Amino acid sequence: MDRKLLTIFAYKIKHNYRMKNKIISALSSISSKLSNGLEDEKLSVAIRKSYEDNPWFDANSIDLALKSIGNWLRKENLDAFTKNYCFAKDPKRVAVICAGNIPAVGFHDMLCVLLSGNKLLCKLSSQDKYLLPAIAELLIEKEPALRDYIEFAEDRIKDFDAVIATGSNNTRRYFDYYFGSYPNIIRHSRTSVGVIADETQPETSPINYSLLMDDILTYKGLGCRNVSKLYVPEGFDFRPLIEASRHYESYLDHNKYRNNYDYYKTIYIMNNVKFVDSGVLSILENKSLFNNVSILHYEYYNDIEKVIKDIEIEKDNIQCVVSNSSLIPNAIEIGQAQNPNLNEFADNVDTMKFLNSI
Repeated sequence: MDRKLLTIFAYKIKHNYRMKNKIISALSSISSKLSNGLEDEKLSVAIRKSYEDNPWFDANSIDLALKSIGNWLRKENLDAFTKNYCFAKDPKRVAVICAGNIPAVGFHDMLCVLLSGNKLLCKLSSQDKYLLPAIAELLIEKEPALRDYIEFAEDRIKDFDAVIATGSNNTRRYFDYYFGSYPNIIRHSRTSVGVIADETQPETSPINYSLLMDDILTYKGLGCRNVSKLYVPEGFDFRPLIEASRHYESYLDHNKYRNNYDYYKTIYIMNNVKFVDSGVLSILENKSLFNNVSILHYEYYNDIEKVIKDIEIEKDNIQCVVSNSSLIPNAIEIGQAQNPNLNEFADNVDTMKFLNSI
């Protein structure tokens, strides 16, 4: 390699190193703002517009989502997260098509694109149009060079090199058709389950029902990490779970949640469907993993090995599993479903590894 090429190569390495540090510095600098969103004028406007535009996004849900992002963006977390990945020498333009089921749900993909040294072309969900642009504006204020790395598409996306798309099972077919020729991550509907084991048995820990209810009802149950179904041992006592659900009685003041709760409860009564009314949730025996808002499914078991096999069969539909039993492979602790670490990738597909490969 001649001297001129060596000089160019050295410059690129130095430039990339500086850019990576600038991005991490900008991200970490807004961590506290996101953790206290209502104190920042731009964020508070975006928060207000979000819950006016989408009634499912109440102020508490948005605040919780932004606090979680703020925790991700602490410098020590970003440094630990990026140490095993490369920063792009030649940035690619990555289209990110966001879901809109919970506030700022597309931020992790946005973050990965930036931390991999690539450029973001973001298509927002119509249900969540304000939060990510407000966060991007804060970042660009801290680091103007990021203006060249972040773009939000108003209409149809075009001129991109790779795609990360998240949607329903129906939109997945659309995504496969239109984006199948590009390097891609295409996600579909998933949900999460809980496996409750008898606390008196070996390899189990005590059940904190309040934390379990957080796994079920945070974000009103709308996220893929919300537990929609419980596997419970024969003879399981639902009373502690019912009692814990009352912490969420304020949901009954939320029109959309209350409408779902009243509607499905009425349907079950009219059709003689056996269910337990917790006062906040309708709890019924059902083998389906997926539920409707205000519904919790459960299934009895007497052999935990069968549960493990059932979960393995359904793994493509399951985002995460919470359990008080150490026998359940890859399960997380009860109460941690809504607190994923940076390296807990959606669908268990390493987004950073994908972005390093394009």
